[in-house]
Amino acid sequence: MKGISFNTWVYGSFPTWVPAYPLEEVIRRLSSFGYDGIEIGCASPHAWPESVTKDRRQAILKLLKEQNLKVSSMLPAPGGGPGNNPCSPILEERQYAVKHYKEVLQLAHDWECPTVMYIAGWVIHGTKQTDAWQYSLENLIDIAEYAKELGITMVVEPTPSDSNLIETADDALLLSEQTGLSNVKVMFDTYHALYRGDVPSDYVYRMAEKLHHVHISDNDRLPPGQGYGNFDSVLRALKEINYDGYLSMEVGFHSRKSDPDWYAKTSIDFLRKKMKEIGWK
Repeated sequence: MKGISFNTWVYGSFPTWVPAYPLEEVIRRLSSFGYDGIEIGCASPHAWPESVTKDRRQAILKLLKEQNLKVSSMLPAPGGGPGNNPCSPILEERQYAVKHYKEVLQLAHDWECPTVMYIAGWVIHGTKQTDAWQYSLENLIDIAEYAKELGITMVVEPTPSDSNLIETADDALLLSEQTGLSNVKVMFDTYHALYRGDVPSDYVYRMAEKLHHVHISDNDRLPPGQGYGNFDSVLRALKEINYDGYLSMEVGFHSRKSDPDWYAKTSIDFLRKKMKEIGWK
């Protein structure tokens, strides 16, 4: 396994206001807590591509290397002011989403990040599900072909609590397979599986060979071990399939009451303990 990573949403006021910190400060804190990687959400104030200058990109990469922290993965802000819906019925909105993804991919390349998530979008009233699917598929192919030139893998994520197009492991696998591209794989988030009432470890076995990235979160975006999620079974399943990607914590950004450092420390302490118990490094 590549290591344990932490998603920056809870440090960056997205999508709920929480105490926000500059990306440079977040890098230093996560490194001090023992994380191997950082998963950067591409929203302001951290990494909205248009507001990260060339000089700042180079300075952040230098800091990452100094702090011995890899960028495990990156993801675009799903929605927000300008919109980011690749299956929108509005052509201009779809075109903007593709443009934005390509800007995120360039930023990922600048920070030596190997993986970018694809949030397939949400179906708007009056749009047929099949039409929305086709829009998203066509845009994913366009985006992934650009990603392939940069050596980046796109991962399709089922997000039933946030959207209504890709909701299950099978949905993600089907969209990925329909692209016909070798650099389009899948991921899942234990939170979304729990939201559906599914068993997260089942996703591991279902996705298996195409599983490239994993988000770890308990119910209600709590750190693992603070809710009812069965992480013993998730970790054992990942070990069994020889998963070799990152485990990335995506927690805490649901509430203004969140203390980002508590979420980061509690998450890594729990996961390390559980991995040691099952003999997985």
